Order: sequence, then structure tokens, then C-alpha cells
Amino acid sequence: MFTGIIETLGEITAIKNDHTNIHFTISSAISHELKIDQSVAHNGVCLTVVAVNDGSHTVTAIDETLNKTNLGHLKVGNKVNLERCMQMNARLDGHIVQGHVDQTAVCVKREELDGSWEYRFKYDASAGNVTVEKGSACVNGISLTVVNSADDEFSVFIIPYTFEHTNLQEVQVGDTVNLEFDIIGKYVARLMGK
Repeated sequence: MFTGIIETLGEITAIKNDHTNIHFTISSAISHELKIDQSVAHNGVCLTVVAVNDGSHTVTAIDETLNKTNLGHLKVGNKVNLERCMQMNARLDGHIVQGHVDQTAVCVKREELDGSWEYRFKYDASAGNVTVEKGSACVNGISLTVVNSADDEFSVFIIPYTFEHTNLQEVQVGDTVNLEFDIIGKYVARLMGK
């Protein structure tokens, strides 16, 4: 379980295709602290550490993960948001995040607002996912508050700290991001559908 509060940015230093899998090697300030078999969220995707080397770690994304996330679009040099699992005795500063991406979305608006930024994301509503005003959504692993919720899109407003310490600074109109919808909202929507 994660909180959506990004610990640090990592940089993709190597990508290796292996049948339908992709192995990503990431250099980061926390890589040396990781252990093999540890779960770490990469752009909101829970991946298992399979190797640790001097200042970098490697994770593997299988075909199922690649089909539901933006990981297949990553290139060497790209920045990724990193978060280790939540400790059960720690504060939950964001919201409950599983690291299980529901689907991707496309950035349809990015506007600087004199000290903050507005991003708008459009997603395929046929998957049954929903957002609500002032609810939570996870974009590339970042816990954010939803504003201007619609059936197939929503906006978020970004403070300077989040902009500077996550890879949202690199997201432009037309880019694909990972979405994980609020787990409580998913259960309520499922129950209401029965």
C-alpha cells in the first residue's frame, strides 16, 4: 500500500526488452536503500525490485502491466516518480493507493496560473471509473485532489512543491499518464452497479 506522496524522482538509465517483458533500470537517491523483492511504486505502478546496484535498481514490467500503464512509453533519460510502501505506523498524508493502475489518460490541458498549474486529463469512461469533486485520484503515482470532475475527464491544480518534485513538470498536452482511481470510490461504484 502507498500514499501517493512521492519520495523522490528517479531517472531511467537502461531499458531491456525480454520477450514481452521490459526490465527498467532506474538511478535514484533511494536505490541504494532498496532490497530485492521490495515493492516500489514507479509512476504509480507497483513493481518488484529484481536487482540493486551502485545507486540504481531494476524492476520488471510484464505484458499485462505494460498494456494498462504508460511504462511502455518510457525512454532512457525519462524521470519517474518513486514511492516506497507505506509503513503501517506512519501518517497517511495522501490517500490509500494500491499501486494498481486502472487505466491511462491523456493530458488535454496544462496551464500555468501565476504560481500554480492546472492540468486536465481525459480518460476512457467505458471502463467504469469515476472521479468526484474534491475526491482523490492518483496521477503517475501522485495523490491529487480532483476539481472540475466530468464523466470522462477531470482537472487538478498543482502547487510549486509538487511541480518541482515530481515528473508532472515534464507532462505536456498529448502525453499519457497513469491513473489509479480512489479505492473507496471503486467499491461504491461497483456496489451501486449491482
